[in-house]
Amino acid sequence: MKFVSFRSAATTRIGVLDGDAVIDLNAVRPDIPADLTEALASGADLVAAGEAALASDAPRIAASGLKLAPVVPRPGKIVCLGLNYFDHAKEGGREKPDYPWFFLRGATSLIAADEPGIRPRVSEKLDYEAELAVVIGRSGRHVPVERALEHVFGYACFNDISVRDYQKRTPQWTIGKNFDGTGAFGPHLVTADEVPPGAAGLRIQCRLNGEVMQDANTASMIWGVAETIAILTECLTLEPGDVIVMGTPAGVGFARNPPVWMRDGDRVEVEIDGIGLLATAIRDEQEPAR
Repeated sequence: MKFVSFRSAATTRIGVLDGDAVIDLNAVRPDIPADLTEALASGADLVAAGEAALASDAPRIAASGLKLAPVVPRPGKIVCLGLNYFDHAKEGGREKPDYPWFFLRGATSLIAADEPGIRPRVSEKLDYEAELAVVIGRSGRHVPVERALEHVFGYACFNDISVRDYQKRTPQWTIGKNFDGTGAFGPHLVTADEVPPGAAGLRIQCRLNGEVMQDANTASMIWGVAETIAILTECLTLEPGDVIVMGTPAGVGFARNPPVWMRDGDRVEVEIDGIGLLATAIRDEQEPAR
């Protein structure tokens, strides 16, 4: 089953995909919170609610006419992994890490599938990173590996767009990963039952203006989804609506010779088999209105 978050007036609502159309889940089930994080935290059975909506005669809305929001509009936590593919660690001049390189993204960096990625005025070194995003459905602390996938609600595509010169100004990567308009997330969420356990064995690609830049398989991740959840929950509680972004494979722009940086007018696509295709148009940041 596929869910979207979409904007309606001043609110964000949950939709269920039915082919090229969307059913407003909250219109069918007004008892379910309209925000995905709140809906997951409420304990509502969203899959059962979605199945009921699909079986109903509820109105269908053309997906092309909706303004999407990021899959999870405002996650409580966005935990990202660096260097989680062997080939990407190697192209960056590093060996396999002994422990995941975690960093955090803020919700203000997120954009939906139909929103532009922003090249900031302060930098020309804007890079793409095709990644798998994991959406947590159940709280957990000290979760064992063998039970970890029980805490996953679903998966989505993510483009961890990075401002490389700012990322490298400090040993902590946070500043280069949190510019506004750089966390593309969507266009929809696929529930965990629709893909292999841990979303393993799926082809992941990034294309820039139609040219394949990254082409790998999620089986090549150093730490898989279950192991990552177990490691994180040694330290912190994962909560419903939290997002884990699982790292990128080789082929990023900064590692190429010469480097490849995204520019105004570029179109970048992240595609993961069985999960979806996330397209983002790159636009230069505009001068503030005076």
